[in-house]
Amino acid sequence: MSFPIPTTYQIALPGLVRRLLQAEGFMIFVGAMVAFVMSGQTWWIFAAVCLAPDLSFLAYIIGPRIGAWAYNLVHNYALPLVLALLSWQLSWDVLLAASFVWIAHIGFDRMLGYGLKLPTDFAHTHLGVITSMQKSGHEPGNRQNQ
Repeated sequence: MSFPIPTTYQIALPGLVRRLLQAEGFMIFVGAMVAFVMSGQTWWIFAAVCLAPDLSFLAYIIGPRIGAWAYNLVHNYALPLVLALLSWQLSWDVLLAASFVWIAHIGFDRMLGYGLKLPTDFAHTHLGVITSMQKSGHEPGNRQNQ
């Protein structure tokens, strides 16, 4: 099943808007890392959680629509913030630290320009086309990637 690419998606975000969103991601990354360090938890938690959200890439095996849904589920701030609030309320220090790492992961991705995915292709995000993938053939409307 092919999805049309939205008109607003066909243009890149203006440079200033994109840089502001990347700066926001950087600040969230830094804040979450500071919170993790201040939590006093060991770095094995960081190592264990750091790349865990990227396991959602595996859903792209099923297809771009399911892949985008799975990626977006774990690459937005809602779930780690809920986990942080619950962990804080219940004094689950390890899970609280893990939620800080999860938030840092998302902020780092945003800083690099990786946004929430559109169901058309992995390279299509709410921040525009991932440039490195666009150069390698992942362009809007490229049938071989759908």
